[in-house]
Amino acid sequence: MAKLRKFSSYKRLERPYTRVSKFKKKSYIKGNPHKNIVRFEVGNSKKEFDYTLYLTSKTGVQIRDNALESARQTCNRLLEPTLGLGAFFIKLRIYPFQILRENPLASGAGADRFSTGMQKSFGKPIANAAQVKKGQTIFEVRVDKVNLDLAKKSLQRALKKIPCSCIIKIIENKKTALAE
Repeated sequence: MAKLRKFSSYKRLERPYTRVSKFKKKSYIKGNPHKNIVRFEVGNSKKEFDYTLYLTSKTGVQIRDNALESARQTCNRLLEPTLGLGAFFIKLRIYPFQILRENPLASGAGADRFSTGMQKSFGKPIANAAQVKKGQTIFEVRVDKVNLDLAKKSLQRALKKIPCSCIIKIIENKKTALAE
């Protein structure tokens, strides 16, 4: 079974070399893996909530799409059963554009027949990642005042799935008065 390579080898921010075009000849990377993120928005997007919580990165880092999906599911798994879909709104604010590549190096018996070494070392696409800069928002959660502690707890759980240190910012939304 193929295993994912440890993410410490991809964590550092690099210049993207991931052009994908509908014309195959113009793509730098011909076949790109599917995105593991199922939904970018969950909950009631139309309601005006009292508070907005932001999960913001402290460092510049690449985050793999399966880590983002895992964090989203963890956040949603706490909020949805207790509040219901109408009482909150979660938004994933980043998109995994970066395509990660791997040059498989074989070791052991018969490796010399399989491996090309550092010749043709561009690598095959293995995963997608989002490039996050310092101070960039990763998740946004909107809730009312009564559910503020639960939303904070859900973001703290999501933070454990993300490979960088983050802070949670809480901002009170101003109610807009409708002119009649």
